[in-house]
Amino acid sequence: MSYLKIYIHIVFSTKNRIPYFSTLEQRIKVWRHIKENAIEKGIFMDVVNGYSDYCHCLISLSSNQNIENIVQLIKGESSYWINKNCLTKEKFAWQEEYFAVSFSESMVEQVRNYIKNQHINHQKKTFEEEYQEFREKYNFM
Repeated sequence: MSYLKIYIHIVFSTKNRIPYFSTLEQRIKVWRHIKENAIEKGIFMDVVNGYSDYCHCLISLSSNQNIENIVQLIKGESSYWINKNCLTKEKFAWQEEYFAVSFSESMVEQVRNYIKNQHINHQKKTFEEEYQEFREKYNFM
């Protein structure tokens, strides 16, 4: 039996950064669905949260998973579900790009809290500022 713990912080935004999830109720529905669907698909999703136009996920990969497929499953199925349930006025889509970075187990609690507190983080800086910080911090230039 193989044992692995590969923690990944994934961030993706709505297409064209449209703020589709303007209410807390909408966000809770979408994040809950993303987490439930991930569990159903065998994806270990620790936490999911975000704001009106982006989503953060903390996952742990198993030995038969890769980031590209996991992100495709999460984004594709949630887009389908959001449109099927008419949660947005216009057709919903996620942006194709995403950000993913791995980190050690010693950082899990810090990343988990960061994701859980997106409403507080969003008050301090915009997504664009946060995105730029990620790019610089993880050398994605």
